[in-house]
Amino acid sequence: MTKTMRKLLAALAFLVMPAMAVAQDAPCRQTEFDGVAFTLCEVTAGQDLRLFHSDASGRLLGSFGAVDRQLQTEGKALAFAMNAGMYHPDRSPVGLYVEQGREAHGIVLPASKGNFGLLPNGVFCIKQDGFAVIESNEFDRNNPACRFATQSGPMLVIDGKLHPRFIPGGDSRYIRNGVGVSADGRRAIFAISEDSVNFDTLGRLYRDALQMPNALYFDGKVSRLYAPALRRFDLGLPMGPIVGLAVPKP
Repeated sequence: MTKTMRKLLAALAFLVMPAMAVAQDAPCRQTEFDGVAFTLCEVTAGQDLRLFHSDASGRLLGSFGAVDRQLQTEGKALAFAMNAGMYHPDRSPVGLYVEQGREAHGIVLPASKGNFGLLPNGVFCIKQDGFAVIESNEFDRNNPACRFATQSGPMLVIDGKLHPRFIPGGDSRYIRNGVGVSADGRRAIFAISEDSVNFDTLGRLYRDALQMPNALYFDGKVSRLYAPALRRFDLGLPMGPIVGLAVPKP
């Protein structure tokens, strides 16, 4: 999908989405790195960040609108959301998926085809008191307590170093998104590119510009963002895991 098409779809979505007040402390902002435009959404420990996949009856949510409607039953709304990890054609998670402390799909460790199997891959973990991005084998050995967790791959940054398979100037370019966590685990920054970008550039955004020692790739091609404060409502086919920040409904 071209950048122009994405903007047209976002504008159409804005016309059909319900009106929503702009949050005073909007979590998302726009920036540029290495000539590429990005949108960044930052969350701090203690905020209500969650993963979403299915409703209480087991039906796939699949869209930002469905997640927002579910939150409305709690008197809350989405401040931002994006796709959060790879999924099969039936939208079930490819790797580890934990929601509200319950493991819905186990961790997957062997190398495989595609970006998920480009080892090392990793897990984004939402803890009671912060966040972590952990390489999958390390996660499996230590089994940290996560309220929510999603496995994806490849890792973008591993202990301050870029993934060893990344190629500077590589020609595999897509709209891509991911997450990085600060060294103290108190901040998580979600990034989505506005233009096509390779792995190396996305990794260096996290390592060099954002100073995140560990970061994880979520996906490309299907990468989408919901950020009402930016009037951003990306449309597309149903998704698997979604990460989102819940806030009191304005």
